[in-house]
Amino acid sequence: MEFLYIVIAAVLIFDFINGFHDSANSIATVVSTKVLSPFTAVLLAAFFNFIAFLVFPLSVAATIGKGIVDADVINLNVIFAALIAAISWNLLTWWWGFPSSSSHTLVGGLVGAAVAKAGFGAVIASGVWKIVAFIFISPVVGMVLSFGISAIVLFLFRNYSPFKVDKYFRRFQLLSASAFSLGHGGNDAQKSMGIIWVALIVTGHATKNTEIALWIVLSCHSAIALGTLFGGWRIVKTMGQKITKLKPFEGFCAETAGALTLFGATAFGVPVSTTHTITGAIIGAGARKGVSAVKWGVTTNIFWAWILTIPVSAIISSIAYLVVAHVF
Repeated sequence: MEFLYIVIAAVLIFDFINGFHDSANSIATVVSTKVLSPFTAVLLAAFFNFIAFLVFPLSVAATIGKGIVDADVINLNVIFAALIAAISWNLLTWWWGFPSSSSHTLVGGLVGAAVAKAGFGAVIASGVWKIVAFIFISPVVGMVLSFGISAIVLFLFRNYSPFKVDKYFRRFQLLSASAFSLGHGGNDAQKSMGIIWVALIVTGHATKNTEIALWIVLSCHSAIALGTLFGGWRIVKTMGQKITKLKPFEGFCAETAGALTLFGATAFGVPVSTTHTITGAIIGAGARKGVSAVKWGVTTNIFWAWILTIPVSAIISSIAYLVVAHVF
């Protein structure tokens, strides 16, 4: 029972770091365009992270809980090892300023620990490949939507002066940033809910037919919102300044595209990366000005961090599992 409490505490720590790490996704554009101060931006993002449970069904939580590795293989040792890997990789990439995916490091952690315990047969290949596919799909969808929304906005406001466009979209960006934060909370907090739910199932405190308890929902949303309040400023700088320079209307287009992508993925229960989604959307908004407007050297480094996240997390987790299994 004590180990279960330790695991639940580790899930909430991961959730806090997820909010801390991924706050850049929600606020980078609205801060870089100087629409909001950093402090006001994180308050806005934290609020919408928290209330997301009122909007979205818990489809993503079910995918994390049942769709990645064989449920019969999962025990507290597997979960704890996965969390160690996820927390470690998130902290490393935050320190390096790389916007990696908290979602994918958790998936990699579960896969690595399950393989260390029971071999590759423990992995549900279809579930993992679906998530891997969205490493490429979600940024492309974000990019295309952002590019298209930018083109529509430019057409609709073609007769307005730059001053008026800037004035209007400084207000509109408050709505788009709120929508993206809502999508972030709806997709990312559910991943932690799924882990706690599975931990309760494997210890006999819940069944597969048990609904996720309200205390789990509220604690996960509280943890991710609190993490967002602290803000991962190293990653904010990368997302908001180093990829491309954004004007308020471009920030609006990127955030709207990212929010639409997240809403769709969450509705279908796909645990996508908010990091990948908003990065693609920022690139799409920047690319409308021409290929040279995007700093592709920085973007290439980010892509490598994405590709390495699942395998590196799996390796860390498999090692952690061998240690945890020996200790517990």
